[in-house]
Amino acid sequence: MVDSGAFERNLSTMAAVRPGTTLRPHVKAHKSTSLAAHQAARGHATFTCATPREVVGMAEAGVGTDLLLANETVDPVRLAAMAHAESATGAMVTVAIDSVETLDAARVAGIRHVLVDVNVGLPRCGIAPDRTADLAARAADAGLVVRGVMGYEGHLMAVKDRNDQRAKVLASMTTLVDCAHAVRRVVGDDASIVSAGGTGTFDLYDPVHSILGQINEVQAGSYALMDTHYGALSLPFEQALFVVGTVISRTIGSSEGSPSWAVVDIGLKSLGMDHGNPTIDGASVWFCSDEHTTFSPDDGAPVPHVGDRVFVRPAHVDPTVAMHTAMHVVDDARAGSDARVIEVWPVDLRGW
Repeated sequence: MVDSGAFERNLSTMAAVRPGTTLRPHVKAHKSTSLAAHQAARGHATFTCATPREVVGMAEAGVGTDLLLANETVDPVRLAAMAHAESATGAMVTVAIDSVETLDAARVAGIRHVLVDVNVGLPRCGIAPDRTADLAARAADAGLVVRGVMGYEGHLMAVKDRNDQRAKVLASMTTLVDCAHAVRRVVGDDASIVSAGGTGTFDLYDPVHSILGQINEVQAGSYALMDTHYGALSLPFEQALFVVGTVISRTIGSSEGSPSWAVVDIGLKSLGMDHGNPTIDGASVWFCSDEHTTFSPDDGAPVPHVGDRVFVRPAHVDPTVAMHTAMHVVDDARAGSDARVIEVWPVDLRGW
C-alpha cells in the first residue's frame, strides 16, 4: 500500500533539490512503470534501471527518453532486446561497462551507448580507476558512444554522521571526477555524464563545490517510497510504503507478567529482510518466519484481535516491492482500514 500524500510530497521534495536531468530516478526501487510515470511528470525524463527487463519495459511503456542500465551484463539475448527496444521506441539506451568482456558483449549485441562504471570504494562492480581511460578508448575505437562515467558510493548511503559522510563521499567523488576528466581527454567532451549517488547522499552534491558540483546526475530510487533503513537517517522523505496484513492469531498472557502477542500474515516471503526486521507502530516486532511476523503491543496496549489490519513498515523497500504484484495507492494511510484505494499500480517490471 502506498500513501498518496506522502508519496507526492517525497517527489516534490526531491524535484526541488534535483530537478530535471540532475536526477536519474532508479527504477529498481519500485519496478513499476505507473509509479515512474509520476516521476516523469515531475520533469524527470531520464531513468536508471537495474535489469534489462526494466529497461525494455520502460521503453515499451514510453516512460522516459533516456534509460541507463547501471549494471553489467554479458547476456546476448537481453543485450539484443535492449538494443531492439531503443530502435523500436526511440528511447536512448545506455549500458554500464567495466571490462573488455562487457564492452565486447554490448558491441556485438548492437548497443550503441555506454557509461564506464568506476569502482569508487564499494567492492562490487566498477573498473579500477587507473584503467578507466583505457576502457573508454577501447569502446570509442569499437564504434560505441562513451557518454561519460558512473560510480556508486553505496557503502556510504547509510553513514549517520553527515560530516563524516560528506568527507567520505568527497573522497569517492574526487576519484570519479578524475576519471571523468581522463575519459574526456581520450574520447572528447561529449562524454559529459558524471553519474553517482543515491537517496542517502542526494543532497551532498553542492553545485558550486569544485568537485561535488561536477556530479551532474544522481541515481536515487528509494526516496519515492522510503523504508525504515533510510528512515533512521535525517532525510526529508516520509514513509509512503506499507505492507498491509491481517492478524491471524493472538495469545493473551495467562498470568500477570506473562507475555501477550499477536501474529500477522506477513513474513519473510513478503518483506525484504536484509536490513533487519520490519517495524509496526506502537509495537515490538519479535521475529519473522516464512509467512508470519510475531509482535507485542508496547506499554500494555491491547493485543489486536484476529481479523484486525496491521500496517507493517519494511526495512528495505526495493526487495519488498519486488515480491508483490501490485501497489494499492490510498488517499490517507492514517485512516487505517478506512483508507480509500484511489489507484492500483502493477509492479510490471518485476522478475527477470
